[in-house]
Amino acid sequence: MTNSRSTIHDPTKATSRDQQSLTSHSALRTSHSSRGFTYIALLAAIVIIGISLGSAGKYWQNVMMREKEEELLFRGEQYRLAIERYYSSFPGRFQYPQNIDDLLKDGRSAAGKRHLRQKYKDPITGEDFEVFRDLTKGNRITGVYSKSDKEPLKTKGFEDPYKDFENKQKYSDWKFMFTPAQTQPLPGQGLPGRPPTGIPPIQQGP
Repeated sequence: MTNSRSTIHDPTKATSRDQQSLTSHSALRTSHSSRGFTYIALLAAIVIIGISLGSAGKYWQNVMMREKEEELLFRGEQYRLAIERYYSSFPGRFQYPQNIDDLLKDGRSAAGKRHLRQKYKDPITGEDFEVFRDLTKGNRITGVYSKSDKEPLKTKGFEDPYKDFENKQKYSDWKFMFTPAQTQPLPGQGLPGRPPTGIPPIQQGP
């Protein structure tokens, strides 16, 4: 006689398996959602950091450019004063320099007066300044300027004799020129608004 076992379906076990399956799928969806949120938050953080770094970089770039502008004004002024010293060194022989080397050593005197401490570079381009020559003055140097076509940050607040630098579109428009009065003073007298002629040159080294 053959014994047969009947398979009895237990509904409680099926329900348990369904619940486990649902729990597993729910956990999986929660994990995917959590990872997606973390990824979006990371992207947002990267964007914010990038914007912050870009703003900081632009700020420091402007700071450095303003420092270069101040240096350009200083160096251009040194050239303008040197040209004025050269021009005024010999009363009755008012003359502009032929080249920048004349400002470093004035060959008109035996001692070789030094009107410019050193040959300065243009801080904007890192190259030599461009010289401005006046054909009506024998093609001699009457000033210098930067060759840069960059737009200046400084457009206001210039003092004499650089009032005309205001609202210029390029650094190359900043001309450091020496222009004497039309009527030359007698020896020992000064130009209007300027000290007497014969401005002491830069002291020679030992």
